[in-house]
Amino acid sequence: MPATDIFAALSAAAFLFYGLACLFSAKLVAEFQRYGLAHFRTLVGSLEVAGALGLIAGWWFPPLQTAAAAGLFALMLCGLWARWRIRDPWYAMLPAFVLAVVNLFIFLRTGGVL
Repeated sequence: MPATDIFAALSAAAFLFYGLACLFSAKLVAEFQRYGLAHFRTLVGSLEVAGALGLIAGWWFPPLQTAAAAGLFALMLCGLWARWRIRDPWYAMLPAFVLAVVNLFIFLRTGGVL
């Protein structure tokens, strides 16, 4: 199994879990309020679930995986910015950073750049 497929599976699992938590978890309602972005919680959760499904569907339609990885990379850059803006410690930003790098890798590999 190629590294891209492994990373896509891990990223899809993470975003499916976190996206559904964004939509249904009271804990994440409070977290988005702390970020000052409560009005974006449903959008972020929906985009994460859509991105996860796009990564999975990309095994059968590769351009969809490329687009989903690009979108998830952009979403994680926004997440890093939000955490930086509220002065979270670096270790709180680590999951978003790792997922950004993973999705950038998927994007570059499936987009034919690497």
